[in-house]
Amino acid sequence: MENKHKDTADLEGMNDTVQEEAAEREHEDSNALENEDQAAESSEAAVEDSRISELEASLTDTENRLLRVQADFENFKRRTREDQAAQLKYKSQSLITQLLPALDNFERAMDVKVEDPQASSVLQGVEMVYRQLLEALKSEGLEVIDSEGAVFDPNLHQAVMQVQDEEYESNVVVETLQKGYKLKDRVIRPAMVKVNQ
Repeated sequence: MENKHKDTADLEGMNDTVQEEAAEREHEDSNALENEDQAAESSEAAVEDSRISELEASLTDTENRLLRVQADFENFKRRTREDQAAQLKYKSQSLITQLLPALDNFERAMDVKVEDPQASSVLQGVEMVYRQLLEALKSEGLEVIDSEGAVFDPNLHQAVMQVQDEEYESNVVVETLQKGYKLKDRVIRPAMVKVNQ
């Protein structure tokens, strides 16, 4: 009986050892599972952080592109307004440019000396038409470029001859051969002039 009791004690001791080992293995398995869960969670967190970084970069890029498009659109609107203002300001330039030769011909006709009373009355009519035409063009912004006695300006004058006249200083316009005109602030035809050397 004593042997049986000893065997039972040995069995119980072995049973305790097996249970301890099983508990230890269970604890190790639990730790391993926790470590795996933590690794999986940190891996998921790293993936989420990476995705968040990508989305933030994409958002920043989209915002920058939107700002550039908005700036381009504002520039386009400003240029369009400026172009429309310029078109309104110089809307009559084409017509005035076509009428300038007619003004030149009126001036040549008025330079003719007449002694006949009938021709004189025709000349007065020509002068009236010339003045009306010139006033209509001036109301649109046409200005005659003053030349004679002025210092030569290549932006306003076109020198076609040079003379040497001691009555004038150097680089001064001596005579206007053809009048020049400006439309508001734009030269539409420079004056053809003789310039003193």
